[in-house]
Amino acid sequence: MHVLRHGEVHNPEGILYGRIPGFHLSENGRHQAGLVAKALGDADLGAVVASPLQRAQETAAPIAAAHGLDVGTDDGLIEADNRFEGLKVAVGDGALRSPWHWPKLRDPFTPSWGEPYLQIAHRMLGAVHRARELAPGREVLCVSHQLPIWTLRRFVTGQRLWHDPRKRQCGLASLTTLVFDDAALVQLRYSEPAGSSDPRQTGA
Repeated sequence: MHVLRHGEVHNPEGILYGRIPGFHLSENGRHQAGLVAKALGDADLGAVVASPLQRAQETAAPIAAAHGLDVGTDDGLIEADNRFEGLKVAVGDGALRSPWHWPKLRDPFTPSWGEPYLQIAHRMLGAVHRARELAPGREVLCVSHQLPIWTLRRFVTGQRLWHDPRKRQCGLASLTTLVFDDAALVQLRYSEPAGSSDPRQTGA
């Protein structure tokens, strides 16, 4: 089971775009998606499923096409809800300088400014298992977003879900690969087939 973060997004305004529709891949993001498609060229992919957001669908498209597959959509892979969506602020940084936002930051463990981590973990795990059922015994690709992928990774490895966003290992167009034996996770691998990138790109 490969879980892919989408490629670089065209975001000249530098806002936290979250679930706002219409944010598409940049030219570099399309190049990254193509590199991932090449890296997975020999994979035995039986299904490709993506978040409904445009950037995830565009990242999935060349990979699915290379394997003669359609891109499926699963809402469980969508970006995390965030009350800072649409603003030019970073949670825990610029937001702290404005008293207007302080009530949103009262609880970093849930977190209070967005979708609860546990809810993210549960919906992501559900999406992963639904995707596995589409192609039993074969490799499957899910395309999602930074925070949902990182939350899933921490959940399946038994780590606490609250964390320092600056320390996420989930770069643009990176692959987090989960190896299952039936329902049991037996291995987790991380790779960046499109090259290294800054995992903290605004919008995730």
